[in-house]
Amino acid sequence: MLLAKTLRSSTFKLALVCIGIFGATVVALFGYVYSSTATYVRSQADQAITREFARLRESYANGGRSGLIASIGQRAAEGGVYLLADPSFTPLAGNLQRWPPELKGSAGSRSFHAPDGSEKQSLLRARYEALPDGTYLLVGRDVGDLEIFARKIDTALALGISLIFALAAVASVAVTRRTVGRIEAINTTSRAIMQSGLSQRIPLRGTRDEWDGLAANLNSMLDRIETLMGEVRQFTDNVAHDLRTPLTRMRGRLEKACNARNDVSLDPSLIGETLADLDHVLAMFSSLTRISQIEARDRTAAFRTVDLAEIAREVVELFDAAAEHGGGHLETAGDDSAPVIGDRDLLFDAISNLVDNAIKHGRPAGRVIVRVEQSKNGAVIAVVDDGPGIPGDECQHVFKRFYRLERSRRTPGNGLGLSLVAAVAHLHSAEIEMVNKAPGLEFRLRFPRLTPSASGEAAPR
Repeated sequence: MLLAKTLRSSTFKLALVCIGIFGATVVALFGYVYSSTATYVRSQADQAITREFARLRESYANGGRSGLIASIGQRAAEGGVYLLADPSFTPLAGNLQRWPPELKGSAGSRSFHAPDGSEKQSLLRARYEALPDGTYLLVGRDVGDLEIFARKIDTALALGISLIFALAAVASVAVTRRTVGRIEAINTTSRAIMQSGLSQRIPLRGTRDEWDGLAANLNSMLDRIETLMGEVRQFTDNVAHDLRTPLTRMRGRLEKACNARNDVSLDPSLIGETLADLDHVLAMFSSLTRISQIEARDRTAAFRTVDLAEIAREVVELFDAAAEHGGGHLETAGDDSAPVIGDRDLLFDAISNLVDNAIKHGRPAGRVIVRVEQSKNGAVIAVVDDGPGIPGDECQHVFKRFYRLERSRRTPGNGLGLSLVAAVAHLHSAEIEMVNKAPGLEFRLRFPRLTPSASGEAAPR
C-alpha cells in the first residue's frame, strides 16, 4: 500500500525527472571529456606526422626515389608507420603490407585500422600524398591509445550511468517513501481527528527536520483550535447562564401579570422590572457586537491624534461621584499630556471599564489611581487599586468573554468589560499588562511611540 502510494506520488515523479536531468548531464560531461581528449591526441599526432612528412619530402628532393626508400627503411626500423607505393598502390617500401583501402584520392589525412598482415594492427592516424613521379607516400602514427581510451570511456560511461541510475532510483524511492510516510501520518491523524475529536496529535520522530517542524506547527495549531473550541463552549455556557436568569424573571413577571389581570397596581412595577431586564440583555448583545467590530478592525477609520491624559481626566470626572458614594477615592496622576493615535470613544470606553472594575472589585472605601505617563517609547496609562487582586491561576482567563471570578454570577455585570479592553488594546497595537500586587491590582496599557509622520497622517481632516 505504501509502496504503491510512493510510486504514484509527485515527489517520486519529480525525483525521476531529476534523475533524467542528472543522467543527461553525466553523459554530456563524459562526452565532452572524450571529445576534448580525442581532439588533443589527434592534433598532436597530426603535428608529428606533418614534421615527419616534411623530412621525407626533403629526402626525396635530395636523393630521389632511392634516397626516399632508404630513409623510409631507416625510419620504419625506429618505429612509426611508413609506406611508399607505385601509381597502382603496390607497396615499394615501408612497414605496411598493402595500401589501406580507406585512403583514396591523391592526398588526405585520416584515421584507419591497419590492413591485415601489417605489423601495426591497432588504430593508425596517417597522412598521404602523391609525389611528382607518380608514387604515393604515406606517413602515420599509432594512435591505438586513443581507441583504448575510447573503450574505457564507453565502459566507464555505461557503468557510471547504470550505477547512478541504480543509486538514484534507490535513493528516490527511499526519500519518497519517507516523505509519503510522514504525509500519511499527518493524513491518518487528520482522519482520526475528524472521527474522534481534537485530542489526537501528529507523532514527532525527534529528527528536528522540516517534517518534525511541520508536525509541531500543526500540533500547535490543533492545540490552539482545541483551546478556542473550549472557549466557545465556555462562552456558550456563559451566555446561556446570563440570559436564562433575566429571561426567567421576565417570564415569571408576565405569568404573574397574566394571572392578576385585574390588579392594575402591579402593571407599572412589572413593566419597569421587565424593561430593566431587557435593557440588560440588549446591553450584553451591544457589548458583544462592539467587541466583534473592534476585533474585525472596523473602527480604524476614526483614528486620529488624541490626548490620553485628557481622556483619563474625563473618565475620572465621570466616576468620581460613584467612588465617593462607596466611600472611596479616585484620582489622576502623572503627565498632563500624552498624545496617541486612536479612536477617542473606544479609548474612553476601555479606560472607563478599567476604572469601573477597580471601583467595584477593589477594597471597599479604597483608593483608585489613574496614572498617565509619556516616555520616549510611547504613552502608558495605568489603573491601580488597593483591593484583594486576582488569584494567580485566574489571571490568564480574565480577558475572556463572560469570564467572571464570582462563580455564582449574582453581582452586577456580564464579564465583557475586560474583553472589550483587550479588543481595544489590540486594535491600537497597545500592550496590555496586569500586575497582581497582592494586595492591589494594576492594569497597564502601553501604546506605541507616536512619530511625527504618524501624527500628521492621523490628524483630523
